Amino acid sequence: FFLARALWRGRTRSARAPLSLSPNHAMASGSGLKTQEVKDITRIERIGAHSHIRGLGLDDALEARMVSQGMVGQANARKAAGVILQMIKEGHIAGRAVLIAGQPGTGKTAIAMGMAQALGTDTPFTAVSASEIFSLEMNKTEALTQAFRRSIGVRIKEETEIIEGEVVEIEVDRPAAGSSGKTGKLTLKTTEMETVYDLGQKMIDSLTKEKAQAGDVITIDKATGRISVLGRSFARSRDYDAMGPSTKFVQCPEGELQKRKEVVHVVSLHEVDVINSRQQGFLALFAGDTGEIKAEVREQIDQKVAEWREEGKAEIVPGVLFIDEVHMLDIECFTYLNCALESTLAPIVIFATNRGMCTVRGTEVVAPHGIPVDLLDRLMIIRTMPYALQEIVQILSIRSQIEGLTVEEEAFAFLGEIGVRSTLRYAVQLLTPAKVLVSTAGRKAITKEDVEEVDGLFYDAKASAKLLLEQQAGYLS
Repeated sequence: FFLARALWRGRTRSARAPLSLSPNHAMASGSGLKTQEVKDITRIERIGAHSHIRGLGLDDALEARMVSQGMVGQANARKAAGVILQMIKEGHIAGRAVLIAGQPGTGKTAIAMGMAQALGTDTPFTAVSASEIFSLEMNKTEALTQAFRRSIGVRIKEETEIIEGEVVEIEVDRPAAGSSGKTGKLTLKTTEMETVYDLGQKMIDSLTKEKAQAGDVITIDKATGRISVLGRSFARSRDYDAMGPSTKFVQCPEGELQKRKEVVHVVSLHEVDVINSRQQGFLALFAGDTGEIKAEVREQIDQKVAEWREEGKAEIVPGVLFIDEVHMLDIECFTYLNCALESTLAPIVIFATNRGMCTVRGTEVVAPHGIPVDLLDRLMIIRTMPYALQEIVQILSIRSQIEGLTVEEEAFAFLGEIGVRSTLRYAVQLLTPAKVLVSTAGRKAITKEDVEEVDGLFYDAKASAKLLLEQQAGYLS
């Protein structure tokens, strides 16, 4: 389904002559109709609680900047997380655990998300809430085992022949009445040569699926025909519709279009487990609930991965498992974690909790953070402190920019006071209702009066608890 013919090669750009197609490249149906590429620039993006986090905001010396990459304040906690991050990158911390402890709304999850962003896409990062372990249709240790193995990557290396170049032009010829399948031509270039390739129906479908267009730098696997879009060429960096926040610009490839390249695939051990434990193989990954996986299957996979490592075909990538609200785990889970952290194949585990002294679930023992002392002794503990007024205002300013809101300075100052009085989360939550009031009134900027009105409509947790105490006689107990 992929037929490629190199028509012109080996000349420098300065001496390039116009392309001329040989007769055997002419269309059997006569003149083809060149269709113009229609660019879709519509983008729909949901804004989450930590959409603004892009990293830990540290400099080269691992010192925390005051405001950077969406992070504000918590300088000591961010620096400690940066040290942990450096240890992860150097491979010195596999099988260890970190606890991020602090009051509610002090940025514990934000720091974990910042670590995930800084690690990049090649390092597996799995985030779960402790309560999820009890809601899955499998036993607790199996759920934790799957979470552990999702967080351990296997980097597999192989050599393959690829075609890599910048797309100059895509021509799709509409078939004449009665003829079967589309045909077309793809023009690719490097800094030194340019080639035209004939396209069949399947390659045209693949290009359409990947939304490849003129100016994209793409790779085509000659063995499978798989197309990957690496990014936009720097030559197109000034295009008005190519400047989205997720747009990646790359250099136009050099040398020959066809080359041998070492391709690296990163898959998690859990994905390998699922593929080898189900009859439908790879398709089992898309079936949702994977169910329990036999220990024998995992042992065989571990042995195979060990063989690949010895042969130099693969290497282990210890990722990060983030368990939020860790105090919700019970003594059985904590016992399993103690053993799992000693395994040779163990990720870096990051716990987070907002509890102080409380009972360990499944026992009557009171322990710091609701974690047994023997596990607590293994943890490196990072503390987060409450935000100051100015830091709350900075966070609110960043959130308003992400959500596209216009807020006056007085409104920011008042929201900061609300954050100190109640919580940062409550102050952030008031932004969107205030925007609704402003839009209803036909205005654009959120004023202090708008924030005061919204604050009067809703109660924060402290105000609601105070009201319950005052009016408890009128409620059912």
